[in-house]
Amino acid sequence: MEEGLILKPKDNRPTWRVLAEEMKKLGFIAAPMMAVTLSQFLLQYISIMMVGHLGELSLSSTSIAISLSSVTGFSLLMGMSSALETLCGQAYGAQQYTKVGVQTYTAIFSLLIVCIPLAFVWRYTESLLLLMGQSASISYEAGKFITCLIPALFAYAILQPLVRYFQMQSMLLPVLASSIAALCLHIPLCWALVYRTGLGNIGAAVSMGVGLWSNVVFLLLYMKYSPSCAKTRSPISVDVFYGMKQFFSFAIPSAVMLCLQWWSNEFIILISGLLPNPELETSVLSICLSTIAIVYAIPYGFAAGVSTRVSNELGAGNARGARVAVNAIMILAVVETTIVAMIVFFNRHIFGYIFTNEKEVVDHVTKITPFLCVSIVMDGLQGTFSGVARGVGWQHLGAYTNLGAFYLVGIPVAIVLGFCTSLKGEGLWIGILIGAIVQVISLSVITLCTNYEKQATKARERLSEEECALL
Repeated sequence: MEEGLILKPKDNRPTWRVLAEEMKKLGFIAAPMMAVTLSQFLLQYISIMMVGHLGELSLSSTSIAISLSSVTGFSLLMGMSSALETLCGQAYGAQQYTKVGVQTYTAIFSLLIVCIPLAFVWRYTESLLLLMGQSASISYEAGKFITCLIPALFAYAILQPLVRYFQMQSMLLPVLASSIAALCLHIPLCWALVYRTGLGNIGAAVSMGVGLWSNVVFLLLYMKYSPSCAKTRSPISVDVFYGMKQFFSFAIPSAVMLCLQWWSNEFIILISGLLPNPELETSVLSICLSTIAIVYAIPYGFAAGVSTRVSNELGAGNARGARVAVNAIMILAVVETTIVAMIVFFNRHIFGYIFTNEKEVVDHVTKITPFLCVSIVMDGLQGTFSGVARGVGWQHLGAYTNLGAFYLVGIPVAIVLGFCTSLKGEGLWIGILIGAIVQVISLSVITLCTNYEKQATKARERLSEEECALL
C-alpha cells in the first residue's frame, strides 16, 4: 500500500482540527500568491489609473488595448501555464523532482512559440478594432499602446511557467520578492514616462514591459543559482521537446477553461463601445472589471493554494488529504468573498475616483456597484473551484462548464438586456453575472461529485508510465 494512503493516528482527530491544520497549510501558500497575483495585475491597472487622468479618450483606448492584450495574449499564456499546476504539482508530490524542472522548460519553450503568431495579431490591432466598429480615435490610440506592449508578451510567456515552478514546491518567497520589486519599479517609471516624457499612454506600455522582464530575470537567476532549487533544477535536454505533446494536452483545456470566462468579460467591454455614449460606457465597465481583477487576487491565491495542495496530495497517493484541502479552501472562500463584497459596497460612492476624476463616470460606477458586489462573490467562488480543477486535472470539464455558462447563457442575456432594454451598460453586466451564477453552480456540483481516490490512482499511474517511458 502507498504510504500516502495509510491513515495515520493524527487523521483520527475531530474534523474541525484537521480543517484548521489544513487551513494553515493553505494560508502559507495562498497569502504570498495573493500578493504575487495582485502585484502582477497592478502592473496593468496602475497603468490604467495613470493614463485615465489624461482624459476619457486615453482611458477608454488604454482600457480596450489592455482588454485585447488580455483576450489575445495574457489570458491565453496564463491559462496554458496552469497545466503545470497538474503536471509539476503531482510530479513533486510523487517525489519525481527532476521532472518538475523539465516540465517547466517545456512550458517556456511551448509558450514562446505560441507568442509568435500572437505578436502579429497585436501588430494589427488598430485595423481589427476598426473592423469591429470602434471609433477611429480609440482604435488608433489602442493600436499604438498594444504594439508597444509586444515585448511584455514574451516576458509573460517565461514568467508564468516560472511562477508555477516555484508555486508547486511551495517556494514562494523569491516569487513574492521579485513581483513586489517589479511593481515598485513600475510605479515611478510609469509616472515618469506617462507625464514627464510626453509619451502618454505609450509610456505605460513600455513601463509594463520593463517591469515584467525585470521579474523574469530575477526568477531565472534564482532558479539557476539558488541551492533550494537544486533537486528540481535539471539541464535542458531533448526531454524538454518530448514533453511538449503532453504539455499541450493539459495546456489547451487549461487555457480554454480560463479564457472562456476572461474572454466573455472582455467581450462585454468591446461591445459596450457600440452603446450610446461609448466612451462613458466603456470607461465604467472597464473600471468595474479592473476592480474585480484586483480583488480577484485573493481567490486566485486561494486557488493557487488548493491546486498546490491537491496536486501534491494526489501525486503522493493521499486522496483523503486532497479532499480535506478542498473542504478547507471552500470555507475560506465563502468568508473572504463576503467580506470583500461588503467593503466594496460600503465604499461605492468613492472608489471610482481611484481610476478617474470624471464625476459622470464615478456616478455610473456607483449605480452598478450592487451588481459588481455579487460578481465579486461569484468570481471568488469559481476561482477557487478552478484551482481544484487544476490540481485534480479535470480542466476539460471546467472548459465545458464555462462554455455553457457564458456563451449559451451569459452573453446572449447580456446582449438582450444591453441593447434591447433601457439598462444599457447595467444590462450587459447583469447578463455576465447570470452566466457566473450558472458557472458556480455547475463547478460546485462537479467538485462535490469528484472521486479523489480514483483521481489519486490515475495520477500515480500516469506518473509511473511517464517515468518508464523515459528509461
